[in-house]
Amino acid sequence: MDNLKVVIIGAGMGGLTTGIAMRQAGYEVKIYDRVSQLRPAGAGISLWSNGVKVLNRLGLSQEIAAIGGQMNRVTYCSQTGEKLTDFSLQPLIDCVGQRPYPVARTDLQNMLLNAFGAENVQLNSKCVAIEQDADSVTAIFEDGRKATGDVLVAADGTHSITRSYVLGHAVERRYVGYVNWNGLVPASDDLAPKDSWVIYVGEYKRASMMPVGGDRFYFFFDVPLPTGTVISPETYRDELASFFKGWADPVQNLIQRLDPLKTNRVEIHDVDPLKTLVRDRVVLLGDAAHSTAPDLGQGGCQAIEDALVLATYLQTTNISVADALKRYETARCDRVADIITRARKRSNMTHGKDPEKTQQWYEELRHEDGTEILNAISKTILAGPLH
Repeated sequence: MDNLKVVIIGAGMGGLTTGIAMRQAGYEVKIYDRVSQLRPAGAGISLWSNGVKVLNRLGLSQEIAAIGGQMNRVTYCSQTGEKLTDFSLQPLIDCVGQRPYPVARTDLQNMLLNAFGAENVQLNSKCVAIEQDADSVTAIFEDGRKATGDVLVAADGTHSITRSYVLGHAVERRYVGYVNWNGLVPASDDLAPKDSWVIYVGEYKRASMMPVGGDRFYFFFDVPLPTGTVISPETYRDELASFFKGWADPVQNLIQRLDPLKTNRVEIHDVDPLKTLVRDRVVLLGDAAHSTAPDLGQGGCQAIEDALVLATYLQTTNISVADALKRYETARCDRVADIITRARKRSNMTHGKDPEKTQQWYEELRHEDGTEILNAISKTILAGPLH
């Protein structure tokens, strides 16, 4: 279809990528976000090859390569620093045809915002209601303003307001069972090799460092904890030092080097897979459609895939907007449900929901040459829209 007017609610990774894809399809696009200043959630993201391929398709190959970390190897270590397994990512790159690019979220957001055009994003625009008829859809904002178009893309994140409109009811986010601290630190050899993703595992916890652009590591710590624990940045370092007492020197160095005031502390939640993503001219996308635990590193990639698939279905039909959106829903429901389910399963295994299974995983890592891990990642990547 030609000459569509697209209204996008949410200027995160999914909303901006969708805006770029829709603009390239020749559509008139405006993005609205409730916040007064765009601040991406989280410090970094492991952007796997399926997400990178979409950005390449959208003409951003040089830009993403410039901000992405050169991640060539993966290393798992025990909490005491014993190397459990270490392997090259080259077989994965050869198999799927594109290297992954771990990135700082701020760098990625700025790249997408520059590509779309910041002047086409209206902030301080909280969508509180949606109305539609046979010919159009209208977003109504808290201050009374309205935006009308042919399609409304609901990309307003895991706490989505618009999701309830599409589903006809609210959904509960589900606590996965662990707390994640994450941030950025300067890359340094006493932390990890600058081209390796290094993960320390033990006691159902994880400490991880991954290279991103700008000669930095994106780090995270995972600890299984009950929900509702106190968030207090000034105690983050002491908190982590207590949880990771006796762990290897690089983990201790990382704890001492992080900036508590620039470190995020998040209770990890997901949302059960949704059976519908569409209501007439309104379509859910990104975390609003499939909020997942980060244990497969696919949350952002799935939002980016959504953008390409949605734009493609709108471009390649002249039947109706509703028909294109239904085809998008059919294409995406099983894909994202699989990601949510497997991420949840992996989280349970990693964080000691069944202690025997977690201990078995630690033992299996000692005998892993990378083949099984890379095969699993390759399957996930190759199930995307760009094989």
